[in-house]
Formats: sequence, C-alpha cells, structure tokens
Amino acid sequence: MAGGIINMEDCIFCKIVRGEIPCKNIYDDDNFIAFLDVNPKSEGHSLIVSKKHYKTLLDMPSSLGGELLDAVKKVGLDLIKENNAEGFNLIVNNGEVAGQIVHHVHVHIIPRKKGDGVIIGDGKKLKDREVLDANA
Repeated sequence: MAGGIINMEDCIFCKIVRGEIPCKNIYDDDNFIAFLDVNPKSEGHSLIVSKKHYKTLLDMPSSLGGELLDAVKKVGLDLIKENNAEGFNLIVNNGEVAGQIVHHVHVHIIPRKKGDGVIIGDGKKLKDREVLDANA
C-alpha cells in the first residue's frame, strides 16, 4: 500500500471492532466504540474509534460529527465519574507528523486530576509575532 498505510483487514482498530481482538469496551453505538487505551497516560485513558475505517478525522463524513461529539460527552462524563477526575484532555492526531500511529480515526480521552503529572505535548511555542500575525 502507498505510504505504508495499513488496510482494513490489517488495521488493529478494525480487528477490535470486528471482535477479533479483545478490548475493555466502555461504550458502543451504531458508529463508534470506546475502550480503554492499552498504553494509558492516566487512569481511564480511553479511545473512541469509528466502526468504519476512515484514515483520519478529515476522511470521516461530517454527518458523523454530532454522533462523535455525543460519544465524547457520554464517555467523558463517565470517565470523570469513574476516575474521580476533574476534567479531561481530548486529542485527535491526524497524520504521522501529528503523532497518529494507527491510521484509523480515533479520539483520545484522557481523564485529568490536579497534580496528576500528565504532560500533553512538548511545551514548545512559536514566539515569532510576525509569523503568528501572518497566519492569523
């Protein structure tokens, strides 16, 4: 395959959706499934995955956006309650350069507590005001 992209038959998330690989399922509807991340950044770190194979969020039909948001809200509220969290980070990596490892659209929900030590991102900032203004 071009660019080393994995097809649906080899995609780990497609295998999870088909029930070929077990997971700790915490949410399931017609178009999305959520389960605990196998390499969590915090207690309760979960993934919401589309049941159909779309490479990135940009490939997913916009018509599924509302349903994805509903899943995020439901799972997020459940994770806050179950993990005594105070909030959560919501992360979608689109493309390898953005940190996407599995080429199947998925959303990370990372429950957070004050002082939990979880670090999101590398802390780098673009400080050149001219570049910021030009991009605005």
